[in-house]
Parts: sequence; structure tokens; C-alpha cells
Amino acid sequence: MNEYDYIIIGAGASGLLLADAMLNDSFFDHKKILLLDKDAKNSNDRTWCFWEEGEGQFENIVHKKWETIHFQGDDIIQRTNIAPYSYKMIRSIDFYNHYLGRIKESENITFVQEALVDLRESTTEVIVNTTNSTYSGKYLFNSLFDYKMATEQKKYPVLQQHFVGWVIKTEKPIFNANEVTYMDFSIPQKGNTRFMYVLPYSNYTALIEYTLFSEQLLPKAEYEAAIKEYIVDRFQCDTYEIIEKEAGSIPMTAYDFREHHTKRIRYIGTAGGWAKPSTGYTLMSTANKIPKLIEHIKQGEPLQKMKLKNKFWFYDMLFLDVLHHNNGHGHAIFESIFKALKPQMVFKFLDEKTSFKEDFVYINSCPKTPFIKALFRRLF
Repeated sequence: MNEYDYIIIGAGASGLLLADAMLNDSFFDHKKILLLDKDAKNSNDRTWCFWEEGEGQFENIVHKKWETIHFQGDDIIQRTNIAPYSYKMIRSIDFYNHYLGRIKESENITFVQEALVDLRESTTEVIVNTTNSTYSGKYLFNSLFDYKMATEQKKYPVLQQHFVGWVIKTEKPIFNANEVTYMDFSIPQKGNTRFMYVLPYSNYTALIEYTLFSEQLLPKAEYEAAIKEYIVDRFQCDTYEIIEKEAGSIPMTAYDFREHHTKRIRYIGTAGGWAKPSTGYTLMSTANKIPKLIEHIKQGEPLQKMKLKNKFWFYDMLFLDVLHHNNGHGHAIFESIFKALKPQMVFKFLDEKTSFKEDFVYINSCPKTPFIKALFRRLF
């Protein structure tokens, strides 16, 4: 049997960042680490976006950054310079090449392309069966997410941030390459929270995504019809080339996944509830949690004892309760927030860096009635 100290399942953002953090910490220099994924990670299969002040840990693989965001609702059109923040985008292929390249050059981390079949835990190890082999590890970190992990409980609602996006190239310069359309709620809501998201790579090329916060997915044709209609209505363009397509679904839930963790198995990334419940943003949330996990590992504590809940978990829970009770309310909430606050304040709150005084300012910008009702439903 192939024996390791640590096994990481999944070479996505959380798996690669955890492996890289181990690579950079001398505590793990003489540990054997296995990274497993069924894919070679050699295609551009997703896009990660985030905001931050100045330069950060991903700066050398940032594909594009913007200094201005556009927010639009029923009666607000706002274009704002977000300094000192920048809105940044990373292509997954650049992320994979960077981190896998470092890992493949290391002496103590092994990357194996095999699919997980099952795993089981004993008092001393975790046994992993793949399509080709069997491995054992003292500890295992699993980033493979299954919606059943969250939906088999009823205490916390589970919404999805689901989307279809097209990267299109046009004959005329119809985009503003310096401005991200962060949320455009001017499209029909149809009883849900629906918006358009536009990332211009140049004046001729952009990623346009149709995004919803709701419980159920749509037929693929409905997403694509909405994108076509938006391109015509918003940009007065009906001639373009579709260069790439992407689609995805990110869980939005305050369920904290604690019952899935054990002494030797810890779920990470989306599978560990690391996606920000109220927004679906995952990359920076993951990057902020990895150092905490590394310190917990080094202390030798059982993996399930690591706790990550804070006051923002409670705020997110109430927000999702509101959307679960009335899914069409989302556009009014976001419009109210962006009317009252500068984007910098919104970003600081979503980054979970605000004080209680700043929390009150943010909360006070939201419509009061739905949140008060959600609070009373939770209390009584």
C-alpha cells in the first residue's frame, strides 16, 4: 500500500493552496503528501474573481484588473472608482500551471491523476481507494463537494449561485475595458434574484454571465437566451463570436458542514463551507482560511476541532433566510445597500473586516422589514 502522512483530494483552489502552504512551511519538509485529482488540470475551466487593496499573493497570475465597478438597479446607475481596491480576475489555467508547476518540482508532494472511488477511516489512518490504486494517509483533506452534504438537513436553507457565461468577441469596441459590471439588475427578475455580470477583457472582448441566486437551476437554453437578449439590449450588438463558455453552481448556505469532519478527515473549500454564503465568492475566503488550517495541523489537534464561525456567519444566515422566504427580494436589498454605501464599505463588510460600528452602518442600509422578520423566525 502507498503510505502518506497527508492526502489531499482535489486539485482545485483549496487543494492546491493547501498543498502549496505545506510546501512553504518547514514543518512539512519531511512529510509525504499525496495530491489526487481525476483531471490533469490542463484546461481553462473556470474564472476566479476577487477584490483587494494593493498587490496580493496571486498578483503574478492575475489576468486582468479593474479600478471601476458598475452597479445598476431599477432606479440607480452607479459607476464608481473603488480605490484603494482593485477588482481582479484569475484564469484557472494560469492558477493550475503556477501551483501544479511548483508542486511537481517538490520532493515530498506527489500529484496523481486518479478518480476517488471511496474512502474509510480507522483509528490510525484513512484508506483511499481510487480507480487504479489504494493509498493510506494519517490525515485527509477532501475538497470534493456534493450538494447532498448540505441539502440533507433542514435547519439552514440551501440556495445556489448558478450561472452561464459567454466570452464574446465583437467587431466594434462596445465594452469599457476599465469597468466591471458587478451587478446589473435591470433585467427581468421573474420572482428570483437575477443579474448580469460583465468582465471586459478589452473594448472588443468580454465575459458576460447570467447569474441567479435561487434554489433551482434553469434549463440551459434559458440562460443563453437571457445572455443573447442582454447583448442586444445593453450593447446594441447582434454580431459577435463566442470564444468560450462556462457554467457553474456555487452553494449558498449557512450550514457549516461540521458533522462531516472527523478526527482525521477535514473537508475544505466549497466542501467545507468556505464559499462566502451571501455572495458565493470562494477564492479569497479559502486563501484566508488555509493559514488557520495549517496552524491547526501543526498543533496536532483532531481536525474536527478547528472552528471558523464568526459574527458574519450570523449575518449571512439572516440574508439567506430572507432570500429563501422571498427569493425575488435580492435586487431590492443590493440596490438599497449600494444607494446608501460606497463600494469600498461594501467590500470591507464582505471581506469580514468591519467593526461592530461599521456592521451597524451596513445593516442599517438594508431594508428593515424582511430582516426583522427573518430574525424573529430564527428566534421563535
